[in-house]
Amino acid sequence: MLLSSLIRDPAAADLPPRGRALVSYALKLTLRPAEMTADDVQTLRDAGLQDRAIHDVAAVVAYFNYVNRVALGLGVELER
Repeated sequence: MLLSSLIRDPAAADLPPRGRALVSYALKLTLRPAEMTADDVQTLRDAGLQDRAIHDVAAVVAYFNYVNRVALGLGVELER
């Protein structure tokens, strides 16, 4: 149930505060990266994440965005 709600509408999924902060951060970094500020990082700290975990989240989200854009840019089709 949670997974399907995350897929349908991640911003509206029923998540605990830490999960909500992570999803919000990932969505903003994916959809509006130029709008990221130190406040976005502070929100993750306030949710209990340490700097190493915040770095890892940023790196994983950025990497997946990069790989997806390269694949889309080259017309790569997913295997079923």
